[in-house]
Amino acid sequence: MTKAIFPGSFDPPTNGHINIIQRACKIFDEIDVVIAVNNAKKCLFSAEERLSMLAELVKPFKNVTVHTYSGLIVRYAVENNAKVLIRGIRNATDFSYEFDLSLMNHNLNPEIETMFIPTDQKYILLKSSAIKELAQFKGDISGMVPSIVQKALEQKY
Repeated sequence: MTKAIFPGSFDPPTNGHINIIQRACKIFDEIDVVIAVNNAKKCLFSAEERLSMLAELVKPFKNVTVHTYSGLIVRYAVENNAKVLIRGIRNATDFSYEFDLSLMNHNLNPEIETMFIPTDQKYILLKSSAIKELAQFKGDISGMVPSIVQKALEQKY
């Protein structure tokens, strides 16, 4: 059985995140979506809010669970018997950042591998920070985030 972890801040979860989860479900026996809790990072949504939204969004996927974690993701992987980290990439800039991160994680634990999954082309421009800014100015985000996330953003702003 192969278990993979899809870590991220998910602030907020986007259709691009869901696309990566959906595609990873076809490859791995188990997917553990791990919401990074970093008190040094200012998030719009609390860890509990992000957990609640993602738990609802992954219900259609029987092999997906959602958790929060505030430590090194490679440590979480070892604690939870996962061998693969999934990283979604949209473009060359993402790849450069994620590649460097994968080298650091591999240096921390050579037993943990990173798999890059490029997002579907229609989600290339989806970036959580841009979505939050657009939502703040009442722009149309309906094609960028699931409806429960859209409602949550509308309530925040």
